[in-house]
Amino acid sequence: MPELPEVETTAKILNSLINGLVISDVWTSYRSTFYLGKENIKDENYFKKFRKEVVGEKIEKVHRRAKNVLISLSNGKTILIHMKMTGHLLYGNYNFDKKANSWIPADIKSPLADPFNRFIRLVFTLSNDKHLAFSDMRKFATITLLPDHKSFVTNFENIGPEPLEKNFDWKIFKKRLLLKPNGKIKTVLMDQTIVAGIGNIYSDEVLWSSSVHPERKISSLKDSEIKEIFVNAREILKKGINFGGDSMSDYRNPYGHRGNFQNHHNAYRKTGDRCNKRGCKGVIKRIVIGGRSTHFCPTHQKLFK
Repeated sequence: MPELPEVETTAKILNSLINGLVISDVWTSYRSTFYLGKENIKDENYFKKFRKEVVGEKIEKVHRRAKNVLISLSNGKTILIHMKMTGHLLYGNYNFDKKANSWIPADIKSPLADPFNRFIRLVFTLSNDKHLAFSDMRKFATITLLPDHKSFVTNFENIGPEPLEKNFDWKIFKKRLLLKPNGKIKTVLMDQTIVAGIGNIYSDEVLWSSSVHPERKISSLKDSEIKEIFVNAREILKKGINFGGDSMSDYRNPYGHRGNFQNHHNAYRKTGDRCNKRGCKGVIKRIVIGGRSTHFCPTHQKLFK
């Protein structure tokens, strides 16, 4: 699932590409009876309403909150896209293939033609005759319209603070963690009600860098360890953004390119590899915590100290 660095990368690129353009049409192949009556474009009736509300509106800003891409429109409404497991937004020239009932890149040699980019479920036609397309292999994404500022605030009221905000310091971080004193640090770091944007990849990398075992309870952490986790979380998230996100799996940026953070992992999916920590002779191990694969070094990330 795209995490903070991938979503931030997507939003920044799109803001530079589509800000100021007008949405001239919208198409989708999403259809699911499971979503009947729900505010999600997978409900056919909701999509009709969605299309009516967004067509003809100018895009005023593309930004991020937690793991959501937000497209602010000139009518005060906001398109919310949560990419979930396999979704990513793409920008360029597309043609509609009637036989396949889908869209294909106009240039089949461009990065947009990457096999991971072929699952087009949603397409916005823009006023410059280019397209904003959404590829989603497993069809898990959430796409809806926030009608006003009140609904915007309500939608995010249970989401934790942004870890890269200037006013987010280690004391606030500690206070957030202590909301779940008996929780395991790996699980709590990934809890979006505690802190926004951190998922499986970056939690593994942060804890490896901090020499903290992923099963440590929050109540067992010293202030010095919390400070270390805080500093490393901010540093590694920024590093993830600088490398254009992580494409170990499906993620691609709006140009169709892979990110590069996967080439800098120290723990995530490094099972069986020698630990890169200076002076450590451990081997990366995989366990499951809260139903999620977790990668760590049992030598320098000890459960009991």
